[in-house]
Amino acid sequence: MDSMITAAARALAAGDLLGVLNRVALREDPPALALRGIAMARLGDFARAKALLQKAARGFGQREAVARARCIVAEAEIALVSRDLGWPAKVLEAAQAVLEQHGDRLNAAHARHLSVRRFLLIGQLDQAEQALAGIDPSPFPAALQAAHALVIAGIAIRRLRTQIAHDALAQAERAARQSGIGALIAEVESAAALLRAPAAQLIARGEARLLPLEEVEALSATDALIIDACRNSVRSRNAAVSLATRPVLFSLARALAEAWPVDVPRSVLVARAFRARQVDESHRARLRVEIGRLRAELRDLAAIDATADGFAMVPRHGAEIVVLAPPVEERHGTLLALLSDGEAWSSSGLALALATSPRSVQRALEVLASAGRVQSFGRGPARRWVTPPVPGFPTVLLLPASSPGS
Repeated sequence: MDSMITAAARALAAGDLLGVLNRVALREDPPALALRGIAMARLGDFARAKALLQKAARGFGQREAVARARCIVAEAEIALVSRDLGWPAKVLEAAQAVLEQHGDRLNAAHARHLSVRRFLLIGQLDQAEQALAGIDPSPFPAALQAAHALVIAGIAIRRLRTQIAHDALAQAERAARQSGIGALIAEVESAAALLRAPAAQLIARGEARLLPLEEVEALSATDALIIDACRNSVRSRNAAVSLATRPVLFSLARALAEAWPVDVPRSVLVARAFRARQVDESHRARLRVEIGRLRAELRDLAAIDATADGFAMVPRHGAEIVVLAPPVEERHGTLLALLSDGEAWSSSGLALALATSPRSVQRALEVLASAGRVQSFGRGPARRWVTPPVPGFPTVLLLPASSPGS
């Protein structure tokens, strides 16, 4: 490797992107193409960066397996940042294996962290923890130590383990400042701000107040029966029932919980669950059926008693009933929560993260775009969707993850 490539690599490690381009901008050999591609990616030109890295990988060929694997890892990072979550994960796993076989533990660890971050984005927390297990970050340079701590914090936030998240973010901040990379420092600060922001609102006995994530975690450790409108589930400390695929049942459960300890008139329940303006006998018959189904789902957590005017929810073991809702409730709230990270998402990436069909996501994006809530750029497969972060918007509890207690 010549001295100019070595100097460019050192500039890249230090975050001096212009220094990289000054040294290799006019060169077409594979090492120069790879360095230029990584620099262009960090400058935000993902399309050009991807083309440069692919050209570099072809130039290295099969004989230079390590260099080619490094290009694949860099391309995977571009896919992750540009929210192309459908990028083939097995290709990254194969590149990671090549790097480990040849003793390049640093880039192999970086590849593993990219896999973990992808799992985190699509809510596969168990897989993220398994992939992260056994990694000792102490030999890593400061930038990779910060990335490692950020991943730990991200998992802890989704798991509602706030003390672990605080400790990990403190480690990330120290490592980021040691690295001197401004973008990394800003990422850590953004994650810390997210942890301090209101995560949900608590509705109990007709009153509502905002809760930080620490109080949400504390609430989960109490005996309260929680109707979780962030996850569309009903849970206690020891059990949980998901109603994510049964919106009518969840609407009924939430209406009963918000009124607790009093009952809810049948006309109100019909309006909430069926969105009917006028109630007739067919609505009353359907309400009886849905209430029966809800009783069956919640039999271990609460009873639903009929009253003269309507129905009332009665918790088992005398627990209090509360509703945990997003601080700002919006239509397509989960979609907006993903977009509020400030990154440019593809519709296929959003569909994968939300575990829904691409067409459903596209229809929702069209509705949000017509209302001026999101914007797009590019065409075809290169089309990306963005929205500026909304102050106080619930980005934590709406993101894909397993519900506590499930």
